Amino acid sequence: MKKQNWVGVDVGSRELVVAVEQNGKRGEALAFENTTEGHRKLIHFITKRGASARVVLESTGVYGLDLALALERAPRVEVMVANPRAISHFGRASLQRSKSDVLDAEIILEFAKRMPFEPWVAPAREILDLRAISRRMEALTKTATQEKNRLHASNQSAELSEVVREDIALSIEHLAMRIAQLRDQALQLIASHPHLRDAFGHLTSVKGIAEVAGIQILAELAILPKDMNVRQWVAHAGLDPRQYQSGTSIHKPARISKTGNTHLRRALFMPALVAVQHEPHVAAFYEKLLGRGKTKMQANVAVMRKLLHAIYGMITHEQDFKGEKFFAIGA
Repeated sequence: MKKQNWVGVDVGSRELVVAVEQNGKRGEALAFENTTEGHRKLIHFITKRGASARVVLESTGVYGLDLALALERAPRVEVMVANPRAISHFGRASLQRSKSDVLDAEIILEFAKRMPFEPWVAPAREILDLRAISRRMEALTKTATQEKNRLHASNQSAELSEVVREDIALSIEHLAMRIAQLRDQALQLIASHPHLRDAFGHLTSVKGIAEVAGIQILAELAILPKDMNVRQWVAHAGLDPRQYQSGTSIHKPARISKTGNTHLRRALFMPALVAVQHEPHVAAFYEKLLGRGKTKMQANVAVMRKLLHAIYGMITHEQDFKGEKFFAIGA
């Protein structure tokens, strides 16, 4: 008789805490790195000696996607990506009074055993492809910026060889060509899938979201679980405000958590700046925040957060951007 392992995984940004039960016996929780190599080691551990495994993790949408994909593709492994709220309710019903990564993994394991197991369906191939193209564009853009900085620095030095300057300039030109090719491929991919094409059209109806930003934002949002609400989107982007307190008398101003998807947060930054310049309703919201004493950076982050709320509504209700819904001028 083949062995059946039950596995609960608490997913963190850097570490996976794993609780495993085999033939009714539960060992101590284990930890694996949340990396490609860590995923490989986890799969090897739960399927060794020909065992099969049913694995449950939460649908955080931030750190668990690559793990879920690796598990879904592995032989003898079934994976369920559960709603965090369902697991939280299950934990309370189980009278869980303390909280730690190990205890969370144990609760997820118990949830896996007791609740109906619903195998996870991976995102469509076109969505995974779009995210891969978008992130490659982002990486090449970062490299191009570094090369431009090198070229600027080289122009300030009379000692640097002209050969080096020409090579840096050629590198910048080559990178721009590759980025443009990837952009065109992304646009072709979006155009060939109605659900992506429609969402992209709504996104780019915002003054400030051009093609490249639209590709990047769509790539990060399309891959999220469909049952995530707008607050979870904001938390996923790391744009949710967090309070910081020290002692009993020092209350620092709230700051964004930055615990989330840095790709999405970066993709929203420039569109927010441009929208403030070109969209009157966004500009009015921004100016009102400045009038309340917010710094320019704080106001721009607030625009990013509110813009994400608007995008959620636009995609959910299949509508283009309406400035009056974003902020009523004179309010």
